Amino acid sequence: MGLSLTPPHARAGTARSPWRRLLLVASLVRYRFFLYAGLLPYLLGAAWAHSVAGAFDAAVFWSGLGGIVLAVVGVESFNEYFDAQMGTDRVFNPDDLPPMSDSVLWLGIAAFAGALATGVYLAWRGGWPILAFALLGGLAAIFYVAPPIRWAYRGLGETVIALSYGPWMVLGSLYLHTRALSWGALWASLVPGLLIMALAVVNAVPDYHQDRLVGKRNLVVRLGRRRGVLLYLGLAAAGMIAAIVGVAAGVFPVACLAVLLALPLLVKSARIGLRTYESPRQFVPAIRAVVACYLVAVTAFGAGLLART
Repeated sequence: MGLSLTPPHARAGTARSPWRRLLLVASLVRYRFFLYAGLLPYLLGAAWAHSVAGAFDAAVFWSGLGGIVLAVVGVESFNEYFDAQMGTDRVFNPDDLPPMSDSVLWLGIAAFAGALATGVYLAWRGGWPILAFALLGGLAAIFYVAPPIRWAYRGLGETVIALSYGPWMVLGSLYLHTRALSWGALWASLVPGLLIMALAVVNAVPDYHQDRLVGKRNLVVRLGRRRGVLLYLGLAAAGMIAAIVGVAAGVFPVACLAVLLALPLLVKSARIGLRTYESPRQFVPAIRAVVACYLVAVTAFGAGLLART
């Protein structure tokens, strides 16, 4: 969002105790990423395994869920730390903001190490493809803003996010239970993949000037804010269309049309976004509507799959 995540007491220099520093680091791992970025695609893969493939391993499910939570903590910690190093979120903030603590970096390293250990354990139980999915996700997460690759600074961040929280997450979750992949599940992964890509694009619209100044050449910087708005609307619509086409083709059950419950939220975002994209604060409701659209669409789609059983 381009706004400082540092609370007022930290700016005043009062957050000096180890406990307050720990709370500050923990606050950087924002709740919404647990809700939609990591958990929903993982749950969607498990729903496909249970309802379509007829396979579900509870122990593996909970182990994988723990690994996903650790990975999300790592992603958020690395994003906050390396964006602060580049000055991305501080371009228009007061000069007296305290520097980002190294504890944020170490939190990310510890979380990724735990996620890797979980991946190794699951691969030992279920085969090397699980480790391959874990490594793909790890390369995407670690180097999203971290050097030397910095996907987000090369115009590839949104695509990496779509792959990570779409096909890789859904198919990896499916493989945990079935030891196999399917074209139908790949098609299903387009729903969260396209919607999360839309969310990555819309989230960059208010940060347009900051990102340009620090050389973050994401899609909004490359296309401009108005085209960025049109892009995120098209991506979100494509995610819902993928579900509709899948139902028409008989790949998904009719209950998956519940994804259309999210359509009014996308329309709301469009009305706000096309009018306010040049005013970051007024644009915030457009972002919130896309967040809600993602939550409703992917949850309804997963529930539609489970309705088959």
